[in-house]
Amino acid sequence: MNPKRHLKSGSVCAIAALALFYGCGKDVSNTTGWNNNDPKNGGFEVQPYGEQETGPGLILVEGGRFTMGQNEQDVMYEWDSKPRTMSVSSFYMDETEIRNIDWREYVYWLNRVFGQSYPEVPKKALPDTLAWRDELAYTEEYVDWYYRHPAYNEYPVVGVNWLQATDYCIWRTDRVNEMIMIREGILKVNPNQQDDDNFNTDAYLNGQYVGEVKGDLVNLDPNTGGFRKVMREDGIILPKYRLPTEAEWEYAAIGLIGNTIDERIIDRRVYPWNGHWVRNKDDKWQGEMMANIMRAKGDMMGVASKLNDAADITAPVRSFWPNDYGLYHMAGNVSEWVMDVYRPLTLEDGNEFRAFRGNVFKTLQEDASEPDVLAEKDSLGRMVYRDVDVEKDNLAQRRNYKRANNIDFLDGDFTSSVYFTDEGYKDAAKQNKLMYENAAPTVEGHSMMSQRTRVYKGGSWKDRTYWMVPGTRRYLDEDQATDCIGFRCAMHRVGSPVPYGKDN
Repeated sequence: MNPKRHLKSGSVCAIAALALFYGCGKDVSNTTGWNNNDPKNGGFEVQPYGEQETGPGLILVEGGRFTMGQNEQDVMYEWDSKPRTMSVSSFYMDETEIRNIDWREYVYWLNRVFGQSYPEVPKKALPDTLAWRDELAYTEEYVDWYYRHPAYNEYPVVGVNWLQATDYCIWRTDRVNEMIMIREGILKVNPNQQDDDNFNTDAYLNGQYVGEVKGDLVNLDPNTGGFRKVMREDGIILPKYRLPTEAEWEYAAIGLIGNTIDERIIDRRVYPWNGHWVRNKDDKWQGEMMANIMRAKGDMMGVASKLNDAADITAPVRSFWPNDYGLYHMAGNVSEWVMDVYRPLTLEDGNEFRAFRGNVFKTLQEDASEPDVLAEKDSLGRMVYRDVDVEKDNLAQRRNYKRANNIDFLDGDFTSSVYFTDEGYKDAAKQNKLMYENAAPTVEGHSMMSQRTRVYKGGSWKDRTYWMVPGTRRYLDEDQATDCIGFRCAMHRVGSPVPYGKDN
C-alpha cells in the first residue's frame, strides 16, 4: 500500500506522516546513489508496488504456451483453425458471462448521466430483444421478459453486438477506476455527474477531468510543490477492461493447469475438462451434462423428472462446473465475442506471442490551433483519438509498424490478393477489390470476412457438442446480435505473470 494515497490536501497530520515516512530510511537509486522520494534533492518518486489488484468480477489466468486451433475432426470443413503453438501472457478474465442485471446497471447509468441531453446514448445501448424471434417458434415471451424480469437477473445478456460489448468494456473501466479513486480517498462520491462531467480514466489522467476532490497526492517536486493528481506511475489505476483476444479466450477455455504436471500434458483435452466425453464422470454427478448445450435433434434439456442440463434456453451464469481456472461456461450457455477480426487463415503465420488480428493504432487528437495541446474531450466526457499518421507521427522512421490500420496485414490487403501483379497495379478497380468479397454482399463493397466481421467462440444453448471444442471458431458482423451470443471481459496483467510470492 502506498503510504501517500491517503494524504489529504492541506492536512497537517498528513504532512507530519509524510515527514515520518521519509525520515525512516529512504529508497536509494542503484544507478546514481541519490535518494528517491526526497523533495530535498528533486523529489523523483518511486512507488512501492507488490501485486496488481484484481478488478471486480475477474479471475487471474496464468499464461503460458499452448497449441491453439482445431484438435477435433473438422466436421464443418472450414479449414480455418490450423493447430499452431503460441504463448499467451497472464491476464484476467471474468469468472462468468456478463449478466442481464449487469447490463441493466450499465443502461441505468447511461440514462442517468446522458439521458436528458443525449437520449440516443442509452437507447443505443439497449440489447436487441427481438433477437429472440423465430419464424417457426413462439418465443415472444422472451422478447418481453428475458432481459428485464428479475427471474433472469443471473442469466447471460444476449442480443448484444460486438460494438455494444466494446462500449460496455469502456464504461466498466471508468466505473471501476472511479470506485478505486473514491475508496483511496482521492475523489468524493458524486451521483450528480451529467453529460461530459463524468469520470473518465483517460480524461482524468490527461488533466481534463477534476471531479469532487477529497484529497490529492503530495507532490514531491520542489519546483511545483503542493499536491498533484494520480498518475499511472502511482499504481492505483487499473488497466482497461476489454474483450479477450481469440488466443486468450481459447487458452483460458482449455485450462491447461488442470491436466499438466511439470509442463507435461498428461491428458489431451478436447473440451474445457479432461476426457473425450461431455458427461460428468464423478460418482456424485455421474452422467450429468457438463455444459448447457443441445444434446441431440430437438433435445434442449432432457426428459421431465430428470432434466439433465435443466436449461431450455440459457442457464444462470454460475450453473454447471467451472473449469480449472474457475471460469464458468467456457463451453455452452452462450457463445462469446472476442476482439479479433475474422480471417480464414488468421494467426496461422502471425505472431507467436499474444497473437491478435485487429490492430488499428491510435493516438490522442491534438487541438487544431495548438498542435502541442490535446483536443478537448467530447460531449460524453471521453478523450478524442485519431489514427496514427505517416507524416504527423513520423512512421517512415519506424521499424515495427508503418501504418495505422493493420487489420489486413499479410492477409486481405492488395499485396496479399490474387490481383497483386504488374497488370493489377494498372487496374484501379482491382486494387480496390475485396479479397474476401461475398458473391452477393448485403452492402456494396462488403465482405463477410472484412474489417467489420468479428470472431465469436464457444458453443451455446442451441449448439451441438462440436462447438464446445475451444478451437472451433465462427464469425458475425460486429453490428449483428443473436439470442445465443454474449460476452465476458478481460484485463491485462501488469508485471510478473505469476502472483507475488508464488513459487513457480
